[in-house]
Amino acid sequence: MMQGVYLLPTMSTYQPLHGLPTLAGLASFDDAQKPGLSVEQCVGRLKRYHYAFKRLHEIFLSRLIAEPVYELKMAFSLHAHYCAEHTAALRQRVGEMREPPLGLDIGPDPALEVFFDEILAAPTTEELLLGIYAHALPVLGAALEKHRAETNPLADAPSMRLIKFALLEIEEMDDYGSQAIAGFGAAIGARKAAIGAWLDVLDAALAAAGGLDGTVEKSGKAVVRQYSATPFSYDKIPRRDERFPDPYNMGVNAEVFLYDPLMPPEPKVLMMFYKRLREIDVPEMMASIIVETKGKPWGYYRDMTRQLWDEARHAMMGEAGFVSLGVDWRKVMVNFTWSLVLNTQLTAKERHGVLYFIEQGLMPKTGKRFEWETAQAAHNELSALFQDYDWADEVLHARVGRDWYVSQFENPKEAVDWGDRAWSKALIGWRQWKDEGLTEHRNWWPDVYLDWCRVQGIEPDEKVLAYHETYEAKRADLRTISASA
Repeated sequence: MMQGVYLLPTMSTYQPLHGLPTLAGLASFDDAQKPGLSVEQCVGRLKRYHYAFKRLHEIFLSRLIAEPVYELKMAFSLHAHYCAEHTAALRQRVGEMREPPLGLDIGPDPALEVFFDEILAAPTTEELLLGIYAHALPVLGAALEKHRAETNPLADAPSMRLIKFALLEIEEMDDYGSQAIAGFGAAIGARKAAIGAWLDVLDAALAAAGGLDGTVEKSGKAVVRQYSATPFSYDKIPRRDERFPDPYNMGVNAEVFLYDPLMPPEPKVLMMFYKRLREIDVPEMMASIIVETKGKPWGYYRDMTRQLWDEARHAMMGEAGFVSLGVDWRKVMVNFTWSLVLNTQLTAKERHGVLYFIEQGLMPKTGKRFEWETAQAAHNELSALFQDYDWADEVLHARVGRDWYVSQFENPKEAVDWGDRAWSKALIGWRQWKDEGLTEHRNWWPDVYLDWCRVQGIEPDEKVLAYHETYEAKRADLRTISASA
């Protein structure tokens, strides 16, 4: 360097000051200089990822209700939530890239539509799992990886960030799916030839679409629909697996017990874990609202699916609670009567009204706060923790209700009253189900309570043991049932 003159280093030796990471840590200078995808190419791919996540969201919710396996109901709830979130993020990103109108409600390729239609219409759980977890998610993940490898990491940094988070959750879903498919290995093996022929249809549809991202040459071959040749009609009758032997049972009114001041707090924890586990029926009911409600902004589907996932999470809190107590939850007769009646007797708007009405009943001191205080009084740390988060979730759900349900009415009172009337319209088939031999409404509480007492090493309280209030005459909000078939 000459005196008084500073010579810049050549670009081949250029380094940031103090040896700091280049370009905010996003990329090296070499990577930042590669050509990458144009905005048009990037948007074309993003729209296909968006379509894939949106269709997967639809598939998870459309198949959740009639899927009998409890664990799959819970996984579908979570994975639908993931897909709703990534759909929202991709919609926003496309809107940032000179794209209005977005055109995101139009399928990007007819063959890709067939691909997802076939998975939606899969006739058994085995095909459904293979379609989602062995085909759709892996090819979506591969497309995102390809985008990450081919785009400019500096110019397209916002897309890179969305892809990074999407790949994390796709990997998680893939891991779950691999284990689920392994669990159904025997059933899949027994129908290997038929399932294999159908998987060939999926591969042919992808080839005709030019791959999920549309970046490979299209096969030019017509795709022949198999399962989706008949338009899919989702089944909104809830089904349960063999661990739910008496799903019509309404023989134990948990709320009457919980709010009885003469009952001690400790066994109320057991009843609250039952109430949490029983929330399986909320995703079963909410899925039908979301599937049947068309034409809303994506924020509606995102928020409602978040609530659906929260309710599934609450059910798993109940499951974990029974495990923590050393009590077999399979002895608790977890029914599906609420989701069954609402799904089959009310409109989607009426179901949403019932949901919002119930949420409002959980806001006062006699609602979620009371359950949290009861868990604290029982000195059960896990129950107190679960109820603390359950309470927080319900505050969020009340906001979702205000945004997407109450907004359809003149005022909140009208919305609440309408939901109350909708619930009163639903006919509980208490006597009918018993007369048809579907249930005896057996009081299962004494057996479960005695098991808990044995694990606790305590003598049963005769008053608690004798509890026998049913749902024949009272709803879960303790209102008198106006009609019982």
